[in-house]
Amino acid sequence: MNFGGIAEDDYSGFENSRVVVFPVSYEGTVSYGTGTGGGAMAIVDASRNMELYEEETDAETYRIGIHTAPEFAPRPTPEAMMEALYQESRRLLESKKFLCMLGGEHSVSGPVIRAHAERFHDLSVLQIDAHADLRDSYDGTPHSHASIMARVVKDMRIPSVQVGIRSLSGDEARSIAAGLPTKIFWARDVAGKTDWIDDAVERLTDNVYLTIDIDGLDPSLVPTTGTPEPGGLGWYETLELIRKVAERKRIVGMDLVEFSKTENSDAPAFLCAKLVYKTLSYIFRNETPKVMGAA
Repeated sequence: MNFGGIAEDDYSGFENSRVVVFPVSYEGTVSYGTGTGGGAMAIVDASRNMELYEEETDAETYRIGIHTAPEFAPRPTPEAMMEALYQESRRLLESKKFLCMLGGEHSVSGPVIRAHAERFHDLSVLQIDAHADLRDSYDGTPHSHASIMARVVKDMRIPSVQVGIRSLSGDEARSIAAGLPTKIFWARDVAGKTDWIDDAVERLTDNVYLTIDIDGLDPSLVPTTGTPEPGGLGWYETLELIRKVAERKRIVGMDLVEFSKTENSDAPAFLCAKLVYKTLSYIFRNETPKVMGAA
C-alpha cells in the first residue's frame, strides 16, 4: 500500500525516490483518546484517493519519487521504542532521502528529530500543535507525547517556533517564562489571520524540521485526534505558513502525527494525506516540471 497509490516502480521504488514516507504505529503513552496506533496507515490508505496533480504548484509532485517504507511496529516500552526509532531514522537518513514520518502519537517525533539534528547543522523545529508538549515527563516517562518539545528544546537545545498553542500546564508556563529557546504563537492571536507568518518564518534557522500535530488545526476539521482542543488553525493559514517556510528556508524533514483512526474518520484521514502531499509540493516545487506552464 503506497502513499498516493503510486503504482509505477519508477516513482515508488526506494532507489529512485527523493522522499521516504515512514509510517510509525505507536500509541504507547496516550492519555485520552486512542486510535493513533492505526493513524499512519489510515493516512496512507486515504492518500490513495488523492489526485496527484497539485494545482497550486502546477506539478505532479509524485514524480520526484515517493517511497513508502514498511510500517514500523511498536516496541514493548517507550525507551525501547525511542531507541529503535532513532536507529531506523539514522539508517534512512544515510540514504540522503527526505524523510516524512507519519505517526502515531507525538512522542515518536523526538528520535526522528534527534537523527536530523545530527545530520543537519543550524537546525530549528517548527511545531504546529494545540499543546506546548513541554512537560519534563508525563505519566511516569520522559518519552511521553506530552514531553516531545521538552526533549527538543531542553535536552537537544534546538530552537523552536510553536504555532497554534492553546493548552499547557502551569509548570510548562513557568518553564517558558524561565527562558526556553522557543517562541510561541498562541492560537488566540493567529487563528484566522496571516499577518504573523512572516515573523514566525524569520525566527527559524536556515534548516527546519517541521512537526505537525494534527490537533493544531481546529477540531471542526480534524475531530479524530487524541486531545481535540477548540479554537485551532484553519486550512489556509496553515498552508500559507508552510508554503512561506518552504520558500524562505530549507525544510529538511517532517512528520505528521496524532491522527486517530476511528469509525467514520475517512475525511480527516484524507485531510492529513492532502496536507502531507501539499507540503511536499512546496518543498520540492523547484524540482518538479510544470504541467500547464504556470509560473
